[in-house]
Amino acid sequence: MSGGLWLRLLDGLLVTLQLTGYGAVLGLLFAFAAGLARLSRHRVVRGIAFAYTEGFRGLPALVVLFWLVFALPGLGFQLNPLFAGVLALSLNIGAYGAEVVRGAVLSVPAGQIEAATALNFTRWQRMRRVVLPQAVVAMVPPFGNLLIELLKATALVSLVYLQDLTFQGQIVRAATGNTAMTFFGLLVGYGVIALILTILMRLVERRAAASLGRAVRPGLLSGRTS
Repeated sequence: MSGGLWLRLLDGLLVTLQLTGYGAVLGLLFAFAAGLARLSRHRVVRGIAFAYTEGFRGLPALVVLFWLVFALPGLGFQLNPLFAGVLALSLNIGAYGAEVVRGAVLSVPAGQIEAATALNFTRWQRMRRVVLPQAVVAMVPPFGNLLIELLKATALVSLVYLQDLTFQGQIVRAATGNTAMTFFGLLVGYGVIALILTILMRLVERRAAASLGRAVRPGLLSGRTS
């Protein structure tokens, strides 16, 4: 394989990593915003969050991507192709992540929340000091799975001519005529990235669990409210 073709694959790898990284950050924001909104006291807020999570969980990411890239310009809005790809993927993955956030928050024992209330913690203090530290530990494993799903979904952007790893792999296949080796290389490439992400998420999970342990030992529900 010539040097130019290798550079194409490296360029595609960079785009794939950008889509995964940016999509993960934006998707995490959507997940926390919608997940916590599902637990809001306000019916309108809960309704908006419910519509988002159920709507985007039921919509294929590819359809959302096509709409942002091909339909939205007809309404007078032209998005940067990379941003459109990130937005489509993060909206989809964020809807699934919202249920992870909601479930993790609800999994915190009610007795601890009642104890925090007895200590005169405000609603925000209960969430910040009692609920979220425990809920985040429960969120990390499913978020790791969603991150891998996000990585795999980035291949969809090749269908809108965004030059990710899959798109560049197709160019290499056409240039070399070697379909088997090209797609085997793509399988290995995505597999290695997924393995690295899995290892990183395991480290995050251990760090989160260790941090929670340090917080619990001195007394998570102590009288301090700083």
